[in-house]
Amino acid sequence: MANLQVKDIDEKLYDTLRRLASNDRRSISQEVVYILQKYLSKPHSFERNPTDEFLKLSGSWEDDRSEDEIVSEIYSNRRNSTRFGSDDELFD
Repeated sequence: MANLQVKDIDEKLYDTLRRLASNDRRSISQEVVYILQKYLSKPHSFERNPTDEFLKLSGSWEDDRSEDEIVSEIYSNRRNSTRFGSDDELFD
């Protein structure tokens, strides 16, 4: 069986690993192997980073209107809400 040595682990991370291992009655080494197996058993979970996927959409919405026209339309479509009532001083 192969060995893996990891150096310079942040104390906070190490304490978290120790706590997780203790909760599951594992050694820290067993906990690290468990976490790695769990993570690597789902390759789809790390192939696509949600943040990167979101950023790829940036600039993909095209509109012929100017920014001012879009903002004007947003304002014109807003309705006044009576949700909190006019007696509610908190939202006046």
